[in-house]
Amino acid sequence: MDRTDRSRFTLVAMSLGFAVVQLDVSVVNVAIRPIGDALGGGVAGLQWIVNAYTIAFAAFILSAGALGDRAGARRVFVAGFALFTAASVACGLAPSLGVLIGARAIQGVGAAILVPCSLILLNHAFPEADARARAVGLWAAGASVALSGGPLVGGVLIAALGWRAIFFINLPLGAAGIWLALRAARETPRAEDRGVDLPGQTAAVVTLAALAAATIAGGRSGWPEPGVLAGYALAVVAFAAFLLTEARTRRPMLPLGLFRDRTFSAAAAIGLVLNIAFYGLIFVLSLFFQRDQGLSALETGLAFAPMTGVVLLTNIAAGRIARVTGPRRVILVGAVLAALACAALLGVGAGTSYGAMLVPLVVLGGAVGLIVPLMTSELLGSVDRSRSGVASGTLNTMRQTGSVIGVALFGSVVARSGAAVAPGLHAVLGISIALLLTTGGLALGMAGPPR
Repeated sequence: MDRTDRSRFTLVAMSLGFAVVQLDVSVVNVAIRPIGDALGGGVAGLQWIVNAYTIAFAAFILSAGALGDRAGARRVFVAGFALFTAASVACGLAPSLGVLIGARAIQGVGAAILVPCSLILLNHAFPEADARARAVGLWAAGASVALSGGPLVGGVLIAALGWRAIFFINLPLGAAGIWLALRAARETPRAEDRGVDLPGQTAAVVTLAALAAATIAGGRSGWPEPGVLAGYALAVVAFAAFLLTEARTRRPMLPLGLFRDRTFSAAAAIGLVLNIAFYGLIFVLSLFFQRDQGLSALETGLAFAPMTGVVLLTNIAAGRIARVTGPRRVILVGAVLAALACAALLGVGAGTSYGAMLVPLVVLGGAVGLIVPLMTSELLGSVDRSRSGVASGTLNTMRQTGSVIGVALFGSVVARSGAAVAPGLHAVLGISIALLLTTGGLALGMAGPPR
């Protein structure tokens, strides 16, 4: 196999790894109601099905990037894919909500390994800047296919075979990804100065778990409750300990000096803020479609398909547009379009027709599709290639932390709004507008004038 073929098949394997991670985001969202009917649990339990995955993903992804740099990205990528696949089978066999949440957390660890290592391997397979930008665009597009197809595939599987089938589908996908990676990807050089930062890792897990638990509990019992305030206090203390550890340790999992670069800092912040808005909104819209409008899992999947499908098209187009206008302008335009789409949804209710929601949903998906590949490529381009693992890990930690906050916060707002989801949806749309406009402002903070 020559170098070109190896690069192409490496891209396929890495894209498949990112795709299964995204597939399990969108698939689980449309399965919320059938899982709740089968295993019990209110909104809080359903939030934990999503957040157990994203907390583990966000908390372990920095260590996974460092481990990929130190032990070899291909070796670690294959191990992560195997762990993710095994955990998916455990999710499919789960006899109770608690077991499912635990298996979802293990899935999140596997996902944390897959994403940064896939970017490390892409960065080495495509060393030229233009080729790397195209590869990252296709890598993001592959995930968009999974994200867009996930609701529909999940709806079909649930209608035909039940909710457990949405996890078993990862078994053949995992086997294919492992085989391709072993066959095509070249092992990366080992960086002996990179290691796993156990104190920092522990502080990161405690920070995210305490933050999510306090926010979810606040939605159920009220935010002024002593237990909720104690949870937030623990999150603050753990985060302070994390920063102190990273500043003092010789081998930090997150080198704080990376944030001195304006482009790196702005791209990482965009990842955090965008995911709070987008993934929190996806969770609430899933509840709205199934509870207020009475849609089935299949119908909910069909409702999401146009919005997530257009993400694929704009992922591919984003790089070409940015070469003409500059990435800052494209990200800014995407943020403004997404905010306008949310504003157009402010009047929806249980009786609103899907046709009235279609255009804003499509615009929202397309706008987010413009932002993600450019944000990723700009961040990777701002660091030396030897730091690509920790850089990609940082970005994905910020993004998954945003998902944790978004699902916990937005779900809690809905839980406090009563039986109907629509009043809570209106509130989270207002929050999303503010967050998306903030994303546009962050894009202007990237270094260098727009082209």
